[in-house]
Amino acid sequence: MTRLLTNHIATMTEMREPHKVLERSGGKPVAILKNSALVGYFVPAEAAPGLDGHRYATREELMESLARTKERAQPVLDYLRDK
Repeated sequence: MTRLLTNHIATMTEMREPHKVLERSGGKPVAILKNSALVGYFVPAEAAPGLDGHRYATREELMESLARTKERAQPVLDYLRDK
C-alpha cells in the first residue's frame, strides 16, 4: 500500500476538469489515482515555493551546462554530422 503525501485525492476522470480539483483542494497538492493506484501529484503553483517567476539562464550557466553534457552528447552529434 502506497502512503500518500497529501490529504487531497482525485481520480483521472476528475482531472478532465482540473479547475474543479484545484477549487476543492484549496490550492494544496492533490494525489492523482487511477484504479486506486497512485499515478502522481497535481501541484498548484501557489503550493510550490520558489516558482513565483521564471528566470532566464545566464550565458555562463548555459555554457557550463553544455560543457557538462558534451561528453555524453558527442557520439550523437558525431552520428548526426554524418547524415
